[in-house]
Amino acid sequence: MSQTVCQAAVDLIKKAEGCFLTAYYCPAHVPTIGYGHTHGVTPADVGQKTITQADADLLLTQDLAMVADQVVQHVTVGLSDDQFGALVSFTFNLGIGHFAASTLLKKLNAGDYCGAANQFDVWVMATVNGVKQSLPGLVKRRAAEKNLFLQGTEVDDAMPQDVGCAGE
Repeated sequence: MSQTVCQAAVDLIKKAEGCFLTAYYCPAHVPTIGYGHTHGVTPADVGQKTITQADADLLLTQDLAMVADQVVQHVTVGLSDDQFGALVSFTFNLGIGHFAASTLLKKLNAGDYCGAANQFDVWVMATVNGVKQSLPGLVKRRAAEKNLFLQGTEVDDAMPQDVGCAGE
């Protein structure tokens, strides 16, 4: 059963990914097009293959539906719409394998929402030119995902910004 991805998460993904109508290599050197779409995009497509804005929007809708279904399959606790959206953004960017094996998911499924929220901060590294490094764009994205995850939750309401979930 699919859960709808909230508009705040869609907007976050669009802003973080940007929209590129010509295939390109993302910072991790993966052939990509549209809003971070990678399936079926090959190195030969980079700089050659183009799509329309409507195509990019459709690909994103399809990609997010698939990722949403994957998140639903792995999460065993209740989620707010914002929490679900944050997890879809996170999984869209990292892939289901990383999400499924993550400490974030383990903490979440154990009911440790605060611990799960703090795990967003861990996932800011990517391999660029063979070197694992923190990317400023990932730091910003994870902060936005964490904020969305904490929106309107009891954890967020109970914790001042400088303690608890803001920095374990």
